[in-house]
Amino acid sequence: MFLKILKGFLVFFALLIALTYSFGYDYLFYGIRQTYLRGASGSTIDDGKYFPSHTITKGNPVLWEKDSVYNKKALPKDLVQDLKNSNTASFLIVKNGKLLHEEYWDGYSAISKTNSFSMAKAVTVLLVGKAIEEKKISSLHQRYSDFFENYKNVEFGKDLTIGDLAKMEAGLKWNEDYSNPFLQNAKAYYGKSLEEAVLLRGFKRKPGTNFEYQSGATQLLGFALRKSINQTISQFASEKLWKPLGMEQNADWSTDEFGMEKTFCCIHSTSRDFAKLGRLFLNDGKLGGHQIISPQFLNEMKTPTELSKNAYGMGLWINNDTAIKHYYFWGLHGQYIIIVPEKNMVIVRTGTYKDQPKDAKGRPHQVAFLVDEVANHY
Repeated sequence: MFLKILKGFLVFFALLIALTYSFGYDYLFYGIRQTYLRGASGSTIDDGKYFPSHTITKGNPVLWEKDSVYNKKALPKDLVQDLKNSNTASFLIVKNGKLLHEEYWDGYSAISKTNSFSMAKAVTVLLVGKAIEEKKISSLHQRYSDFFENYKNVEFGKDLTIGDLAKMEAGLKWNEDYSNPFLQNAKAYYGKSLEEAVLLRGFKRKPGTNFEYQSGATQLLGFALRKSINQTISQFASEKLWKPLGMEQNADWSTDEFGMEKTFCCIHSTSRDFAKLGRLFLNDGKLGGHQIISPQFLNEMKTPTELSKNAYGMGLWINNDTAIKHYYFWGLHGQYIIIVPEKNMVIVRTGTYKDQPKDAKGRPHQVAFLVDEVANHY
């Protein structure tokens, strides 16, 4: 009897595996191994070591200059409580180009690399801007079908531009769901091939007519960028950002099994180096007299679009609805690089804040709270 039950179970299990592979869900096995079998319920800020990656190589590191009152003024109690309640790993404040406050929790430190998640979208857009500047991509108006001719044969595909992808106006058949393992984000994150997960998925509406935040859009942007530069995106990021910005550490950019960067997410770097990306915007793309990226392109990135109800630009979220205006890189679980121009300030927060409350425009309440607390305290 036991042998019959065992045999039946093995047959059922074999059939389940066969069906999983035949319907393209084999990535679920990898996902289970990297989450539940490691005691996690999903992606984490520390899971970079479980994926293949390319190194974004630093050049000559330039350490942050510390303010004369560095870490001498305690954070407001309400802010500290919020940071603790939201499982914060790091919290940094840079003002007037100097490190003003730096704090870590739960074993994280200044050399800890954590997952950027979707903050990488803004980095990808920055690199596209550099490729445009160097005439590797003609402009934001360039058709995507110039890079992948098959898009001419897909409904609405011939209308898709680089700018549509950067502004989240692509109109893809894509459901931005982080909890359903059978949907596109999980396949892109855990799957073997980003091309299989993202390319030629089709469209549900004409590009440039509707704002919808879609990780697939930034991955398509990454494919076009990769094709235009004739090197890995990580090598390009090293040459155009990490080295000229004087990053303190190498970073790691997760890839699929074919070496394509996950441009919708997954740059594993330190909070100090994330802060240097924010400073780039405050300095209008300059550092030490060297123009790293066009200030005009940075202005386009931080200019809110009408279709997003003035909440999104290109890779950046924007909040001009509060007393202290700000814009920011935003990644899953509350990874932020926040730029506050009127205070000449950059705020970095990393950690694990799940199920974040959001405003009517889809922006996390926590960012506006952090800006208000810090700006009024320093």
